[in-house]
Amino acid sequence: MSAPTLVILAAGMASRYGSQKQTEGFGPNGETIMDYSIYDAIRAGFGKVVFIIREDFAEPFKAIFEPKLNGKIATEYVYQALNKYTQGKLVNPERTKPWGTAHAVLCTKGVVNEPFAVINADDYYGKEAFEQAYHFLTKECNDKTYCILGYELANTLSENGTVSRGVCSVAENNTLTQINERTKIYRKEGQIVFEEEGVEHPLKEDTRVSMNFMCFAPNFIDLCAQEFNSFLDKQGMELKSEFYIPFVTGQFSTLKLGDVKVIPTNAKWFGVTYKEDAPSVKASIDALVKSNVYPEKLW
Repeated sequence: MSAPTLVILAAGMASRYGSQKQTEGFGPNGETIMDYSIYDAIRAGFGKVVFIIREDFAEPFKAIFEPKLNGKIATEYVYQALNKYTQGKLVNPERTKPWGTAHAVLCTKGVVNEPFAVINADDYYGKEAFEQAYHFLTKECNDKTYCILGYELANTLSENGTVSRGVCSVAENNTLTQINERTKIYRKEGQIVFEEEGVEHPLKEDTRVSMNFMCFAPNFIDLCAQEFNSFLDKQGMELKSEFYIPFVTGQFSTLKLGDVKVIPTNAKWFGVTYKEDAPSVKASIDALVKSNVYPEKLW
């Protein structure tokens, strides 16, 4: 059995951040958040990393990562573009925004043919989470069993604005019953709420949420293709509609194709949604280096 693959979502526009946060240096020697994720993946046992990026910044992106990773882990690059897998469908000609994370995974078709984990480029997930993912991918993952690494909602908020999270509803056996992408979550007067159509709804502090760290068998990519066709029929003419991984994962459960386990993790998460998040991210990485979780010079 081949080692699992790590798929990194790095094609986003970073509209709320204002620059290419995927390649911004936060570590002592300019390490990106992705560097720490890849380092954790390598020591957990992953065999390959697939970067999903936009073709227009492929060369500078490769120039950053290839010298670091050469000889340490296999690398491949997949380009997400608006016209991929939209053949014959009506789409808004004025649209420039990418189709979203599930479309990004669809773009790996033919490249990823083994069990794989998906993560965001701009989120730090923690060593423990990669160990849990590797164990699942090598021991439990199959065409009928996927998983989500479930983080506590209270530990995933930003002090600098709203965040988007896949909010999980979980049965007693830790199986996913429903997942809803909430795109506007924040803390108000000590209470966590999400806003939908101008109405605020409360959420519990310990609600398990997806941070887009999920583990799949390769047949998930085929499900993305199937659901993307339906998505385009319904929302292809919208300027800002998004085809999310949590939606397709939820469909896997809804269509009774199999089970999605929600694996609780106590791993420390942090990330950069806004420019104002950067100082706290740098401080968090400095603390991890100081406590010897990572060497000062990662590569």
